[in-house]
Amino acid sequence: MSGTLSQRLQSVCEQHANGTALLSRSGGGEFQPTTFSQLWSEVAAVAAGLAAHGVARGDHVGLICDTRKEWLLFDLAVLGLGAVDVPRGSDSTADEIAYILEHADCAVAAVENAAQLAKVGGIKDRLPKLERAIVLDSTGLDNAARDQAARRGLEVTTLDSVVRAGNEGGRAEALLKAELAKGKPEDLATIIYTSGTTGEPKGVMLTHANFVYQIDMIPEAVPLGPGDLLLSVLPVWHSYERVCEYAALFSGAGIAFSKPIREVMLADLIDANPTYFPSVPRVWEGVRAGVYRTVEAEGGVKAALFKFFVAVGAAHSAMSRLLRGRVARYQVKPRALDILAAVVPLALLTPLALLGKVLVFKKITARLGTRFKAGISGAGALPGYVDDFFSAAGIVVLEGYGLTEAAPLVSVRPFHHPVSGTVGPPISGTEVRIVKEDGSSALPGEQGVIHVRGPQVMNGYYKRVGDTAAVLSGDGWLNTGDLGTQTVNGEISITGRAKDTIVLLGGENIEPEPIEDLVRQSEYVEHIMVVGQDQRLLGALIVPALEAVKTYAAANGIEGDDLATLAAAAEIKTLIQGEVQSRVNAKNGFKSFERIARIALIDSPFEIGDELTHTQKMRRHVIAERYAAQIARLFE
Repeated sequence: MSGTLSQRLQSVCEQHANGTALLSRSGGGEFQPTTFSQLWSEVAAVAAGLAAHGVARGDHVGLICDTRKEWLLFDLAVLGLGAVDVPRGSDSTADEIAYILEHADCAVAAVENAAQLAKVGGIKDRLPKLERAIVLDSTGLDNAARDQAARRGLEVTTLDSVVRAGNEGGRAEALLKAELAKGKPEDLATIIYTSGTTGEPKGVMLTHANFVYQIDMIPEAVPLGPGDLLLSVLPVWHSYERVCEYAALFSGAGIAFSKPIREVMLADLIDANPTYFPSVPRVWEGVRAGVYRTVEAEGGVKAALFKFFVAVGAAHSAMSRLLRGRVARYQVKPRALDILAAVVPLALLTPLALLGKVLVFKKITARLGTRFKAGISGAGALPGYVDDFFSAAGIVVLEGYGLTEAAPLVSVRPFHHPVSGTVGPPISGTEVRIVKEDGSSALPGEQGVIHVRGPQVMNGYYKRVGDTAAVLSGDGWLNTGDLGTQTVNGEISITGRAKDTIVLLGGENIEPEPIEDLVRQSEYVEHIMVVGQDQRLLGALIVPALEAVKTYAAANGIEGDDLATLAAAAEIKTLIQGEVQSRVNAKNGFKSFERIARIALIDSPFEIGDELTHTQKMRRHVIAERYAAQIARLFE
């Protein structure tokens, strides 16, 4: 591990000058390539232009933008100058942006477009340090918008103007090389503010060394190199997507920029034809749910055959993993026993599994393109039933685990030895220990809080010494707040969040995520949040899955085709209560106090940037506050 990200950029652009670094659309047209040589020139022009506009080493620069080529150009240019970027998505609220830009001491901020300029301009009175806004996409930016920003004390520049200033004199590349030569691995690269699932966001300080370590280690688990292509749909300001893009770029692979996650188009999988597709559990869950909705609508023999071959595929995959030693083990036992147990069932299942791939799964795999190697799921736990579905279909999904404070990667299932039910072993050079309530280290299979130590762990929270000390020990151990276990081979399984644990009046401790994951298997449930802290029993807030509920309503003579009307219908509540009870019961291993006694149907969808984080995790504190009245009524 050596050098800064910027120094690595220079090296990879020289080594793979004519290779394709980026694919991006302009004006909704076809994907247009950018070579590594062109990428270097474009980054150099932006960096020189920023320097001409006063950005210098150590400055904090805001970056309010969604996933697109310009985000990466700006990011790499800022880092090349030795400055620090402070990223956030365009769907962030004005309050979030005001807090972050002011707390991070940003004098300059890039904004995606005229709409974001108006948002930032509207809160300028709360941003006394902010002097300049750089608009990355000037489409629709008129003089009136510029004048309005100016009247509020905000100077406006466009990215085009920055690039023109950078290209003046023909010294852009020389300037960038001179600046990046001054860089050191321990230099601060970014301050990423947490999504705020549990309260006010904190600024995580990450260095060049944090990222460089990961881009060196990731290819050991996920083979990336020239010729590979990563499809980018996640919010790039989030550390998960960001490190995926860095890992691809700095290994000589390319990145194709697709639509934001809420608008992702299957067409881009065909058009770009990627080898890897990083995404979040909700996307994989949504793909599975969409397939099942289509099958249920067709009904009859087709639906029956589909379900049969899914069951066959899942059983075949399970036996194959057992034969190959790709199962989570919490006790040591002879491999020969597994081999003997797997050989005969595998022989019997293989012909049927091959038939299923032709008759059922071929259409699904075709939607991923012709070069697809693996999906990568992160930023949340992948439900087991979703994992099993893709495994049955023969589609590799590598689940990883991390958190922003670890920049973010801690572990990932290795491509050549994925162990289902786990998020893989820690990446090379990372230590993980599971700490029980009494402070002792857990044995394999015992649950505790996951602690991590390694070169990717953050410097701390910006301006929050106390909060840093609360999670980061003097000898470098980061308390993740996540609950988990380890296998005898060191793979990690995530079992919940310590902060999400619900304690009932009887003292029973309950992890809500396993319950929520199981209920979300229902085609009629979009989101569920289990509640019941300090109550006698559990309840749940549930957002019905609109399309599935509409289909049910139409088939059963229930009036309404909007969420508000259907959520108020007694028949729909009865339907969903039945779905919950059929899953969360003694038969499925749930104790009596773990069962959901009461539900409330929510009549509007959870929105990203509001009830959901930008990676579609529930912001439990926001939901609890917003629906406090409904929660109270559950326990009356």
